Amino acid sequence: MMHALHKLLLFHVLTCFGGNALRNEIINGKKTKEKSMLYMASVQNNEGHVCGGFLISEDFVVTAAHCGNWNPTSVVLGTHNLKKVDNDTMRYRVKRCKHPSFHNVRTGNDIMLLKLSRKARLGKKVLTEKIKFPSHQMNLKENKKCHVAGWGFTRTGGELVNDLQEVEVSIIKLEKCQNAWDNILPANIICAGGYEKKKGFCQGDSGGPLVCGKLAVGVVSFNNKKNCNYPDKPNIYTDISQFLPWMKEILKNKNC
Repeated sequence: MMHALHKLLLFHVLTCFGGNALRNEIINGKKTKEKSMLYMASVQNNEGHVCGGFLISEDFVVTAAHCGNWNPTSVVLGTHNLKKVDNDTMRYRVKRCKHPSFHNVRTGNDIMLLKLSRKARLGKKVLTEKIKFPSHQMNLKENKKCHVAGWGFTRTGGELVNDLQEVEVSIIKLEKCQNAWDNILPANIICAGGYEKKKGFCQGDSGGPLVCGKLAVGVVSFNNKKNCNYPDKPNIYTDISQFLPWMKEILKNKNC
């Protein structure tokens, strides 16, 4: 009975957000400069890359809670090219710390921490670097320029890429975003890209960071349907600044 209910709920979510809306990638971006974003993480299961993520401490990577649907077992750190992975030094097994209030992307709280099986390698000869996240709740200004990156598709119906891609996106006012989405959005989100602009994310890069300046302010959550041109509705990110107490408690205890 519970299995059938789970399948029905998943079907409802996929229908609401357009089939493959839960797996997202970079559209109309460019190849990331080598060693410029080594905080990026490839979240993987036994079949390979399923989501993006980003390193925020020696022990934890942040990703989207809905990435748990693909049973991630490890993350790869320290490379922009997923063909160049040294499993002994770049791959880390993970424990999932999903937000306790997450049910699906429609209801929000789409954020998860992944505890690494060993500390990430940091230092002068950097294999990985962490990125900072907000220390307090933020109110981002409309049209502020930010970046999103990932290994997902670069066109509708495409394939995952080996080289990390990034694209510049602009913050969209929440009221405008809600109107474009017919007021069906969850709370605690940020809207950026994918609205009257053919730039943003699409299938394959859920969980990656929205980076504004030197801060990771959002987590890739969902977009509209499978159409990666999506000029009609903004892309949706989880607002990290709304989850600081929960994150800091896990980081302090090094467990969930």
